[in-house]
Amino acid sequence: MTADRRPHDIAAGADAPAGAATGEGATGGGRQDAAPRDGAAGGVLGRAHRALTLGIISVVSLVAFEAIAVNTAMPVAARALDGIGLYAFAFSSCFTASLFAMALAGEWSDRRGPLVPLFAGIAAFGAGLLVAGGARSMGMFIAGRGVQGIGSGLVVVSLYVVVGRAYPERLRPSIMAAFSAAWVLPVIVGPVVAGTVTEQVGWRWVFLSIPVLILLPLAVMLPALRALPRTRPGPDDGMRRILGSRRCRLALAVAVGACLLQYAGRQPVRLALPAAAAGLALLVPAIVRLLPRGTFRAARGLPTVVLMRGLAAGALVAAESFVPLMLVTQRGLSATLAGLSLTGGGVTWALGSYAQSRPRLEPHRERLMGLGMVLLAAAIATVPLALLDGVPAWIVAVAWTVGGFGMGLNISSGGVLLLTLSRPEDAGSNSASLQMSDALGNVTFVGIGGALFVAFGGGSIAAEGPVASAGAGGASHPAAFVAVFAAMAVVALAGAGVTGRLRPGEA
Repeated sequence: MTADRRPHDIAAGADAPAGAATGEGATGGGRQDAAPRDGAAGGVLGRAHRALTLGIISVVSLVAFEAIAVNTAMPVAARALDGIGLYAFAFSSCFTASLFAMALAGEWSDRRGPLVPLFAGIAAFGAGLLVAGGARSMGMFIAGRGVQGIGSGLVVVSLYVVVGRAYPERLRPSIMAAFSAAWVLPVIVGPVVAGTVTEQVGWRWVFLSIPVLILLPLAVMLPALRALPRTRPGPDDGMRRILGSRRCRLALAVAVGACLLQYAGRQPVRLALPAAAAGLALLVPAIVRLLPRGTFRAARGLPTVVLMRGLAAGALVAAESFVPLMLVTQRGLSATLAGLSLTGGGVTWALGSYAQSRPRLEPHRERLMGLGMVLLAAAIATVPLALLDGVPAWIVAVAWTVGGFGMGLNISSGGVLLLTLSRPEDAGSNSASLQMSDALGNVTFVGIGGALFVAFGGGSIAAEGPVASAGAGGASHPAAFVAVFAAMAVVALAGAGVTGRLRPGEA
């Protein structure tokens, strides 16, 4: 539920994670009832789980549609509100707010259970949509997007914990596949529907229509949510204590640091340097403390799962950001065709997630993650071949279907491993760490990709605007694109290289 178009994998948890198997934290420190037993009848769409599964998938699909549709409506909205100069902040406000909300949701869910933060997140998400859709200025629009970010951060982490308590261990791979599948239809029809609504009715209705649609799936899954095991709050679990927790303070430092870096990017050098220095001083120490210890040195087990999530997500999003620009400016494709070249990746993502859910592949989950990273690296490395005149532009679409399948294998398997390696009382915090790694990977590698693009001459492409083709007198800077895609392929290969450290053991 970050601002990108990729399927956010909402993991199902285990009734007996690794810690519980040895008697550690089996009941969340004595404050959490036992989760459903593995012998619960039926699959994710069986009678015991059908309402909850359909309700949550519907919510995820609506949020997915909004994440995709906003990219279509945003240029029109910014122009209508005379806010082109603040265009990037409409995205970054959502991202920075979600970072803090993810940590809050993890702490809140661990202390008080996931139901209240889940519904608070859905309410905030809907409120943000209403504020953005009714905005009369770009400042109000950006504020609405920030509220959306708070809502999405609360929802995505809370759903991890909800599913962990509602579904037995044997259903984890299947629910992963179902959540990824919830993104397929929005990926395919989202741009067309959003474009039609924007042109025929108005951009505001892209935002204003979704809050009403969320009410039905909420009503469907409410009885199942009320039946979940309850967490008994401790004496020190008040909201003030939750907001003042170490994780929430660190997440706030990350969000403020990210804001300062974004501010620095728009200022002259004399103003940018102090802001950037302050942003880094807040951001770097907080990130190191916020993620599991050993994440950045690929310590065995959970830290490597979290690290691989950030590497995979960051490499994909950074590369994907430059694919349409390359196809439009270097091959003369229309923006619509350039965007459609990425659609197949969303479909094969769901196929990859389905493939990893097969029971016979369960013993090979670590290898599946490594294979996914290799496929992603191969896809990214193939894309710049389209810069050669003799290579058809559709090779990008083929490459992206391969990369999407790899991401389905990697991301879904990573979610399964995360909750397998988490004690019940740590499920919320660890789920938040996974989502934060995702978001931090996005912003880090998109930034690195942008810096490489400019360093190799790509800045003049943006300045000159789209061209019919490089041979028609337009700017041709293939090295700028090659630099970006080569760097992101190396990032994906680095993720494949740490696959052997996914299994817990002595470092």
